Amino acid sequence: MTGNPQDPWAIGLDGVMNVYQHALRHVELSGPTLFAPILQEAMKVAFKNKQEGSIEYTILLIVTDGEIHDMEQTINCLIKAAHLPLSVIIVGVGNANFDNMVKLDGDDGLWNSENVKAERDLVQFVPFRDFKQLGPEILAKNVLEEVPDQLVEYMNAAKIKPQQP
Repeated sequence: MTGNPQDPWAIGLDGVMNVYQHALRHVELSGPTLFAPILQEAMKVAFKNKQEGSIEYTILLIVTDGEIHDMEQTINCLIKAAHLPLSVIIVGVGNANFDNMVKLDGDDGLWNSENVKAERDLVQFVPFRDFKQLGPEILAKNVLEEVPDQLVEYMNAAKIKPQQP
């Protein structure tokens, strides 16, 4: 989602980079950091695609410079989103405490305060500072590392078979 409701899509890596460059010039980062509203919008898109029988898979990229302030609402959104064709990539920039982002990553499972567990891992968190000196290829590898497994896990759970080319 580009921030433009009339043109919300970024297609491919070039599209993502163009949106990111535009955001760098026009967005001022400040708090509080709230993920639930943008997750809800991405969920609407993924739900609509699923309802229409589309095989489109949505990837939401969140670039954040701060600690999350709506953790429980975000966890609940992610638990609900686990049955949708959706992955969420979070890139943390700066020196903030990103412990909660690691929790959202859910490699060992993601539970809410009522002990409800997400059906699958759909989040990948990468702290930019860990890859800043390693080059863009290593950063890209780590950012996208879990998406193929997340996609396959969703397709298997939804009983969607690969289509012929």
